[in-house]
Amino acid sequence: MPVALPRPRQVSVLGWLRISLRILGMAALLLVCVPLYYGWNLFTRHNPWPRAFLGGVTWLAGVRLRVEGEKVHRGAFLLANHVSWIDIPAIAGVTGSAFVAHDGLAMVPLLKWLCELNDTVFVARHDRKSVAAQVRAVRTALSENGALTVFPEGTTSDGTGLLPLKSSLLSALEPLPDGIAVQPVVLDYGPEAGGVAWVGDEPGLDNFLRILARRRPVDLTLRFLPVLAGEQLAGRKAMAAAAREAMLAALVR
Repeated sequence: MPVALPRPRQVSVLGWLRISLRILGMAALLLVCVPLYYGWNLFTRHNPWPRAFLGGVTWLAGVRLRVEGEKVHRGAFLLANHVSWIDIPAIAGVTGSAFVAHDGLAMVPLLKWLCELNDTVFVARHDRKSVAAQVRAVRTALSENGALTVFPEGTTSDGTGLLPLKSSLLSALEPLPDGIAVQPVVLDYGPEAGGVAWVGDEPGLDNFLRILARRRPVDLTLRFLPVLAGEQLAGRKAMAAAAREAMLAALVR
């Protein structure tokens, strides 16, 4: 039976106060990081400020983050489950990863600008004519960034399980580029996953505000699993199957 999720109109006065303070904090952090980002770009391609900003957003949103496992430090293609908007700043804050995102986000100017600051690769999942160009874009991002993350479920889940992984989203890894490690990652929100998950017909803005209104912190374990190896890398379908098996095992423990 679906869990009824609260909407922002049900948020208390104190909840709205928490929302306001957290958004003000994020805006102030953005005002600090953006000039530093553009100044840094004059000297080097590897810019630390998107990571600093997104890590700060994670903390300001009330997330208590714990990291388990060994993350690949360079050339990592991360396959992660997707539960909420929190997933993105949490992963980026720990790894500095860029992301593969659907091109619908590029329709919102502010979101597009923020995504581009972090080298997001936009893909049109239903445009078969542009697949080759999208594969090239992903490979370029892999070569230029320390890590690139994709959410191969293709949408968000309730955080208690895992939807089928779409192997088509791994086309850029077939064949696997030299120097790239494919690493599954699990975002585990524990028993309160249902209170964080962005599922059903809930608008994204509602999920954003609902989480910022929380009094209790959001406990999140970011679990880096062993990189895929051997026959697990035989093709995109083998990668998707091996990653899903490892991620399910890590979620149910």
